[in-house]
Amino acid sequence: MKNFTYYNPTKIHFGKGQISTIDTEIPSGARIMLTYGGGSIKTNGIYDQVIKALGERHIVEFSGIEANPRYETLMKAVVIIREQKLDYLLAVGGGSVVDGTKFIAAAVDYPGDPWDFCTMGIQSKSALPIGVVLTLAATGSEMNSGGVITREEQKSKRAFGNPLVFPKFSVLDPETTFSLPPRQVTNGIVDAFVHTTEQYLTFPAHAPLQDRQAEGILLTLIEEGPKALLQAPDYDNRANLMWCATQALNGLIGTGVPQDWATHMIGHELTALHGLDHAVTLAIVWPGVMHIMKDEKKEKLLQYAKRVWLITEGTDDEKIKKAITLTDNFFRSLGVKTRLSEHQIGSVTINKIAERLQGAGMAKLGERGTITPEKVIKILNERL
Repeated sequence: MKNFTYYNPTKIHFGKGQISTIDTEIPSGARIMLTYGGGSIKTNGIYDQVIKALGERHIVEFSGIEANPRYETLMKAVVIIREQKLDYLLAVGGGSVVDGTKFIAAAVDYPGDPWDFCTMGIQSKSALPIGVVLTLAATGSEMNSGGVITREEQKSKRAFGNPLVFPKFSVLDPETTFSLPPRQVTNGIVDAFVHTTEQYLTFPAHAPLQDRQAEGILLTLIEEGPKALLQAPDYDNRANLMWCATQALNGLIGTGVPQDWATHMIGHELTALHGLDHAVTLAIVWPGVMHIMKDEKKEKLLQYAKRVWLITEGTDDEKIKKAITLTDNFFRSLGVKTRLSEHQIGSVTINKIAERLQGAGMAKLGERGTITPEKVIKILNERL
């Protein structure tokens, strides 16, 4: 196991009725920007609960944060905060709203162009405090210090991170997910699944606890995921999916182990160029990465096949192939189309993605830095 420092200051309020805890978390004199997306929180009762909990605090609302939060939109919020001297952010929504709010928090006092966070790895030296009311279980952004932002004018989607943007607290009430359409529920399941494998399917690091934690998340998603589509919203089902998504990317299973993230980097390009849902891009790319990199990932893929899919018969290659196929089938069982051709995407895009990754300094992806632009082309050709 590698050396590591684990730090996570986010307080979690989990369970039904926990939105009321906002009142004890945010200072009574705070001047708050309330951020959210398209406004569904005003039709499903979440907004009313939040406003009640905030009481007499000063509130400025900022809506319209996109499913892939846009730099151009977020900078409008930054201007408002500066003009009105707001000092606290409350994100009510899914991971995109939370990611966007983190970016806003770090951008307010930054003297340069905040896009530097995404392209140069610069970290702002200050950030406004953030609270979260989570309405979609997917990204884990409610309990980590990173985010992903899209700059529409450049068709660019990039990640950033800063320990100052850990949420001070996050409210996770499974009932807030009851009104979600199936597409958003399944996207969350796929997102959490691939977050987990990015930290698990690499090479052995003598970290059995982290392996078992990751496998526990994967098995729970496989067991609980389909139930979310086959029945009316069930509290325990949604609670388990929500906690899996948080645990998948709060840093715990990634401590002391190598991490991949090639599937995400390639997937970001598909979203930037074609607007595909983030989780859909992961479901497309993941099987290709595993197939092309199966020799380097052999030991962990065999472990995955045995422990997660209970595959014990056949040659090593047969076991790995079956595990990849079963995973692809799992994504498809959730209604996710996992082939590029199903999204009318072909070789022109494949070559463009390889070029864009190289141009952005990502010519050596994966846990060993061996996924070159040439391998990216092979990975995506596998997914036509």
